[in-house]
Amino acid sequence: MKLQQVKAEPVLKNISELPIGVFDSGIGGLTVAAALHRRLPGEDIIYLGDTARVPYGTKSDQMVRRYAIECALFMLNQGVKLIVVACNTATAVALPHLRELLRVPMIGVVEPGVEAALKQTGSGRIGVIGTPSTIASGAYQSRLRELAPAADVYGQACPLLVPLTEEGRLEGAIVDMVLKDYLSGMRQKNVEALILGCTHYPLLKPAIARFMGAGVELVDSAEATAHAVEDALLREGLLRTHGRGRVKCYVTDVPRQFNRLAKLFFGEKVSAIKTKVHLQALD
Repeated sequence: MKLQQVKAEPVLKNISELPIGVFDSGIGGLTVAAALHRRLPGEDIIYLGDTARVPYGTKSDQMVRRYAIECALFMLNQGVKLIVVACNTATAVALPHLRELLRVPMIGVVEPGVEAALKQTGSGRIGVIGTPSTIASGAYQSRLRELAPAADVYGQACPLLVPLTEEGRLEGAIVDMVLKDYLSGMRQKNVEALILGCTHYPLLKPAIARFMGAGVELVDSAEATAHAVEDALLREGLLRTHGRGRVKCYVTDVPRQFNRLAKLFFGEKVSAIKTKVHLQALD
């Protein structure tokens, strides 16, 4: 499939009844899907985890954009009314490109997190934690400085937090030791808000809050994104307010312990999560 073909827009009826699409490079984006499910219980949600090609953070920008387009095209083929890019790397690298190519509302996880942090602190001291690729991209930091030039912004890569969450280690001495190593600098700088810039990190929120102390607002990008989606649907007149929405999940590979991880990230058992799909590759 050639890139110019992805501009085609399907003819849709009863658009408000269509599902919301959410995709991520892996399973972590289920925290975003869970936040959406809680905030918008009437909405159907389709989730895609590109588990066969995770992580995106080690790939070139060109490859990340390619993967993101393929994921977005899958969502369009499912007939979604809005797409959430629940991957920090794909948001930073591919979201502007996706918006140029596709005529469907799209929301990433960076902008909502930035706006939520600024509401908490104004132009104060703001910390951002994320994977090495997210912090290196500077997506959060540059957007914060753009919207609030007077803000003091600090970024910190936390590479061990993702494997800790996927091992189910959310509390305990090991978690405390890793958080102390990564976050002591943030605490010394007296940050007023800390953006959890990875979809895995909300699972560690209690431990992070305890380490940082009561005076620091933790900005959950999943919750902030759910707010942004609700605002977008209301603005476009696309909000579904009746019935109980269902969540259907697809993956490109079924990793070991997948059901346990899915329940851990979503907070409850997810039906149809073993459905494996092959994404249509771009030429």
